[in-house]
Parts: sequence; C-alpha cells; structure tokens
Amino acid sequence: MTSISRRQFLMGSASLAALANLKACAIHSAAERTGLASAYGDDFLVGTAISNDTLANDNQHLKTLIARDFNAITAENCMKSALVQPRQGQWDWGLADRFVNFGTQHDMHIVGHALVWHSQVPDDFFVHTDGSPIDRDELIQRMETHIRTLMGRYKGKIQTWDVVNEAIDEDKGWRKSAWFNTMGNADYVEHAFRLAHELDPSAHLIYNDYNMHNPGKRAFLVDVLKDYKRRGVPIHGVGLQSHVGLDYPDLQEFEASIEAYAAQGMRIHCTELEVDVLPVAWEFTGAEISTDFEYSDQLNPYADALPTDIQERLTERYVQLFRLFLKHRDKIDRVTFWGTHDGESWKNDFPVRGRTNYPLLFDRELQPKPAYFALMALKR
Repeated sequence: MTSISRRQFLMGSASLAALANLKACAIHSAAERTGLASAYGDDFLVGTAISNDTLANDNQHLKTLIARDFNAITAENCMKSALVQPRQGQWDWGLADRFVNFGTQHDMHIVGHALVWHSQVPDDFFVHTDGSPIDRDELIQRMETHIRTLMGRYKGKIQTWDVVNEAIDEDKGWRKSAWFNTMGNADYVEHAFRLAHELDPSAHLIYNDYNMHNPGKRAFLVDVLKDYKRRGVPIHGVGLQSHVGLDYPDLQEFEASIEAYAAQGMRIHCTELEVDVLPVAWEFTGAEISTDFEYSDQLNPYADALPTDIQERLTERYVQLFRLFLKHRDKIDRVTFWGTHDGESWKNDFPVRGRTNYPLLFDRELQPKPAYFALMALKR
C-alpha cells in the first residue's frame, strides 16, 4: 500500500451523535455546539494527544471533552519505548490498553506513537546487561521484537503508526543517534517501515519530525522519499510536528513543505500542533527534549494570566494556520493538537522548567479560548 483513500482514512472518525448529553460545566453552551471534529469533518481529521495523567486518573470531564471535539487520538507517551517496555522483555500495557480502549469505544482514528525513536528508550535498550554496547544484529533483533510485540497487540485497532520519529538532524542529514551509530547507517529506518507494513498491511505508516519547514531538512527528506518510492519502501505519509510560535516559523516555508512532501505521494499529517506564546529560549525551535535551560523570570512573563493582546495574537495565529490547512485539505489527512488543555501541555516545562504556557485551545479549567471559537467560525 502506497497511500490510502480519503474515504478509508476518515472511516475512523468519531460518531458524535452519542455524545450530546454533556455536563454544562464541560464548556460554554456544550449542548448547542458539535465540536471541532464535526466542523472540519469534510476537510481532515482533528485529533489530540492523550496524556498518561488523563489515562491514569480516568478524568471523565476531560475525556468527555475529547470525545466531543476530536475524532483522532495519539498516544502522547504511553506507547513510547521506555514506558511500554521499561526493560527488555518487561512490558507494561496498562495505560496503552486504556488509550486504545478509549479510542475504540468512541470510534476514533487511533495513532500509535512511536515505534522507533532515539529518545525515551529504556536504559538497557542499546547495551548488554554488563553495560557494553550491543552490535548491529542485536539492535535489529530488539527493534523487531519491539515492533512485532507492540503492533501485534493492537493490530486492527490502530490505524496509523508513527513508525520512525525524528531521525533527521536539521541540515546535517541523518541524526547520529544511538540507532545510527550502532547500525553504522540509517538502514534501520527502512527496515522499520518494511517490518511494520509486513505486520499490518492495512496500517497507514508515517515518518514524523519537527522543524519540517526547514529547507535543508525538507530537501533531504524529499530525496529520501524519492529513493524509498523507487525501491518500494512502504511509507505512506509525513508528519509535520507543527510546534510553532506566535511569529515562527515562516508559513510560506511551512506551506512549501506541505507541497513538497505531497508531491512525493505522501499524505500530510500535522501531528503535534500547539502555539507557544512565551519568549523563545533558544535560537532554534526544535523539540529535542534532552535540552534544558536554567529558569529565568524573563522567560516566564505570564505566570498569572495571559494578557489580552497576547490572547488575540494566539487566536490570529491559529486562524492563519487553519486557513493554510484548509487551503491544502486535499493533501492533509489529519491535524492533531499536542494535548487538549494548557495545564497538560509539555510546553509548560520545555525547554525551561516551571514556566506557565498557554499554547492550546482549552484553558486550565477546560474552557474554550477565543482561538477555539475563531476556528469554529472559519467553518460557518
């Protein structure tokens, strides 16, 4: 399978008719509105990432909101290697099962994230029990065991997989991660896609990364896609993580990437969307979680509340983004927010711990923000 039809992809959308009986506290005029998923139902899936906290604490209020406004869900953390297999051969299915059961219960399109990534892996993934590094053959075996076990458990329930995450290092080509260094090359990427397709030929398989607007990164990935297409490597889509800010990235470059990847036959997924409203803490806008910065009050200017002018800029930025998404609705299959409300966003602690950020459509009380209503208005 080199692509999926739009009709096939949208079959995973949630049935909202059964969700009309909401508590009044969920959001303003809940019974009178149908939610984002319904509003954009003819355009693309609208998703959110579900956190471990939401799954562990069985937050029914939040789950009701998610089921009403979204028709696709991504496992924010519970399927990452370090959490689902904390040690080689030791599996923890508790939260992952809850995640899949929730999506199945509400007829949602379910995204598994992520099969192969250099970060958030178990301490023993790249080493033997004595601490010595494993070799290429052992790494391939461990990768195959991980992918076979995880995909095998949820075959037929998870429609899309982030097969490989963040394997390209900006303008430098393949990231020299433990995967690359142990393998001696980037063959593991192709191997992962071929194995995933073998295990579930009906699954939609994507490559996911940040800073996908970067021209150098775009050019490198386009060359990879051309090579993969020529040799029949089963990759079906590209995930643009979409960690953006009020004034970055340049949306013309973002659009150029949508067009460039789609030209290679890829379906486009905007996979981890949020709009950071805080001052940039570095000269680039990546999502490399191993980087941290010393806390500074200058980088946390809205500790108590978001000023009206910044709220307006946040709203306008979301409108700009969704106008772009609608322009390319023929290429885009899914737009997923990286979290549902401000209180659970990873941007509160990254790259500076202790900051208060406001990057999503719902505030800390689960109330919709002006940006939410502006996106709904785009479809009226």
